[in-house]
Amino acid sequence: MSKGKLTKENILKTAFHVASQDGLESLTIGELARHCSMSKSGLYAHFNSKENLQVTVIEYANLIFAQRVVEPARTKYSDDIEAKIRLLLENWLTWNHSFQGSCMFLDAWRSDAEEGNAIQKSLVAGIEKWLHYLEIQVEKAKEQNIFMVDLDAKQAVFQLYGAYLSSQLFYSVEGEQVSRERFWLSVNFLFDHWRK
Repeated sequence: MSKGKLTKENILKTAFHVASQDGLESLTIGELARHCSMSKSGLYAHFNSKENLQVTVIEYANLIFAQRVVEPARTKYSDDIEAKIRLLLENWLTWNHSFQGSCMFLDAWRSDAEEGNAIQKSLVAGIEKWLHYLEIQVEKAKEQNIFMVDLDAKQAVFQLYGAYLSSQLFYSVEGEQVSRERFWLSVNFLFDHWRK
């Protein structure tokens, strides 16, 4: 790996950490330069704008998300689709709870950024990819007669996402253990309902 690529990789790791703690909107060229012990001009040369920096960090976060959430489930349970879905959900929950601050994806949706800008487009693309992947897993579970064949996979993913978002609220109010318990109660209820 070239020195330039190595430097950019280290910058992205630091940027990901900062955005995970303080939110994506807090990530600026100046703030990141301070964290990386670099000059603003040196850092600016890698990204050329705050927006490019934030988009690049979102793309980097999507790669990390795939490594931490998707790949372990894909590798461990390629044949057992229900176990794979459950591990995907567990990894997803752990993904958000692993941050000292909160998930930059959730925080970025709450920002005032105008719709259709590069940052929002990048966020939407990442979320759509994840939702589509979950939908494919639900379809596979239907094909294997684990879930009802007439189950609406998109609606199922909507319900799973609702349980996930609710768990984030409960995490803030009642802590990780309660939010995790409530999440799995919801998931088990949904799975039981989808089998009928």
